[in-house]
Amino acid sequence: MSRKTWAAVDDYIVDSLFAADPALDAVLAANTEQGPPAIDVSPAQGKMLSLLARIQGAKKILEIGTLGGYSTIWMARALPAGGKIVTLELDPHHAKVARSNFERAGVSARVDLRLGPALQSLVALGAENAGPFDLVFIDADKPNNPNYLSWAMRLSRPGTVIVCDNVIRDGAVLEEDGHDANVEGARAAFSFIGSDKRLDGTAIQTVGAKGYDGFAIAIVN
Repeated sequence: MSRKTWAAVDDYIVDSLFAADPALDAVLAANTEQGPPAIDVSPAQGKMLSLLARIQGAKKILEIGTLGGYSTIWMARALPAGGKIVTLELDPHHAKVARSNFERAGVSARVDLRLGPALQSLVALGAENAGPFDLVFIDADKPNNPNYLSWAMRLSRPGTVIVCDNVIRDGAVLEEDGHDANVEGARAAFSFIGSDKRLDGTAIQTVGAKGYDGFAIAIVN
């Protein structure tokens, strides 16, 4: 099986299960035109995050890593009236593109975008007693996965769902003695979830338009 086949199956999933969505199509086009790297979640993955939020009944969501806001929009759409997603972004240009995309998708009122280093923003959220969040999605710089997971725990409650993206990395997560900081971050996410007795987790390997990767998913006991 090839990446071409995986991408074709992703297209089939979208064509078969999703209604036409010009707003989200425009968001992806804007991201391509305005420069954020093409590392958004796929449409199928975005829909998965949306369904997880709905299954969870999430009213408060924390996203670490906004990029152009594509995944943010999927989750924001799943929120009930009065719900809010706080999303953290380091890069001012990415944040500017994301804000424009939130307007385009009609979700700006549900989104609180915090600009700056995520760890600083997380400290601020802690000081504000902003938690607990019902769903936390971690998709930022991978070496900081343990720090982000630690903050996710501080800002959670029993029943909070935590999702960490890009933890398989084409299978490189198996490399115990590698020198890739992103792989080390993925392995650190597994170590954190596996060793923290407050968490019950698993991982899902994925193939598709984004290649071979996966998510770690855990619930706070």
